[in-house]
Amino acid sequence: MGLKRNVGLFTALRYKGKGPMLTFILHRIGGLCIVLFVAMHILATYVPNTMASINPDYNGVVWQTINTIYMHWAFQLFIFFFALFHVINGLRIVILDLWPKLAEHQREAIWVEWGVFLPIYALAVLVIVRTGLGG
Repeated sequence: MGLKRNVGLFTALRYKGKGPMLTFILHRIGGLCIVLFVAMHILATYVPNTMASINPDYNGVVWQTINTIYMHWAFQLFIFFFALFHVINGLRIVILDLWPKLAEHQREAIWVEWGVFLPIYALAVLVIVRTGLGG
């Protein structure tokens, strides 16, 4: 008999699991953000080039708008937060899977994860905001 978990987003947000549940939710959102960014990048690069080769009078206002959105510094901060968190949380999961005895120290591993994530993200925020604001 298998263990069945049927937890929706709203149930998860009401759950008071603190660190482990927060990392679970952020990891899933991070995966979706990475897919969103890659899809936007492909569409903004591929479609206008293809359409321009088919129709020389093609005006790519929609694709220029998409390109403007994902090049904006605020969007980059948003995407980088979730992408970096997804990577670091994935490394924590891999480490705990490779060494199962460390699973007893799940909460400590999450604290270490945040300890690695926050300085890297703070440095990225500094660089992205300074570059985005013309500094």
